[in-house]
Amino acid sequence: KYDPRSLDPAGQTLHGDHAYIRYQIPVDHRRLPLVFLHGHSQFSKTWETTPDGREGFDNLFLRRRFAVYLATLPRRGNAGRSTLPIELKATPDDQTWFDRFRLGVWPDFFPGVQFRQDTETLNQYFRQVTPDTGPFDVEVSAASVVALLDRIGDAILVTHSQGGGVGWLTALGSAHVRGIIAYEPATNFPFPQNAVPEPLDSSAGPLSARSVSEDAFGRLCRIPICVIYGDNIPEQRVEARGHDQWRVRLGMARKWEKAVNDAGGDVSVVHLPQVGVNGNTHFPFSDLNNNQIADLMSDFLHRSQLDS
Repeated sequence: KYDPRSLDPAGQTLHGDHAYIRYQIPVDHRRLPLVFLHGHSQFSKTWETTPDGREGFDNLFLRRRFAVYLATLPRRGNAGRSTLPIELKATPDDQTWFDRFRLGVWPDFFPGVQFRQDTETLNQYFRQVTPDTGPFDVEVSAASVVALLDRIGDAILVTHSQGGGVGWLTALGSAHVRGIIAYEPATNFPFPQNAVPEPLDSSAGPLSARSVSEDAFGRLCRIPICVIYGDNIPEQRVEARGHDQWRVRLGMARKWEKAVNDAGGDVSVVHLPQVGVNGNTHFPFSDLNNNQIADLMSDFLHRSQLDS
């Protein structure tokens, strides 16, 4: 029983594990909205503006007449009310993110990298990193996006990194997903349970795929999907953990592309340097050439008849 004279949790409730959604709908909007899902250590800022102060995909696609929904997923940022505890430690790790997000090898940038190399841009880049306020749970995050789609209806998912795994599970749990654009998806590639590939080893540890039922896998074969990776991903194993992990993620994406397409699906994995787009980091959508990256996304939406 709740006692108003006490702070004891007995008799009290806790609302948590929700997503936070900010949305804008243009007057003359296209039929399908875009739902943007951020990656690990990020929140909706990923899509809002670039570290050097230009317009992000939020405004770029509003200008292209799409309704835009920016999600901050559960236990992160302004959706930080968690039902499970976690210990937050102030840990110096800027250089780890610099390497892992493929700006270069600290303190040196990659030659030709699509990132403005001044002090203030780097300052803003590091400040958009935000901690989890509870243990990350891909099922909890996917459930929150399914709940969003139950409210708004059919939509296109645009995911980044850790959000890629959330996107796959959302598509398995909701018939409202009409297409997916995944920027550098990192985890939870779903394969049919009788065809899960062996883990891919890297200097950052093994990358495993996810096993799903044949029926669930078939749902991913009914929607167009475009998977996009940037530049400076090694072709052979290297000992730099932050870089080698992307080699196996791109490798797993290609295995997944073949599995889906062999089952009658429509997945295209685009490695940007192979189509003549060079210098992109782990954040192609906020790099210096993000208008060009947006054009590539618009081309995919048009080819897939998702932009009416």
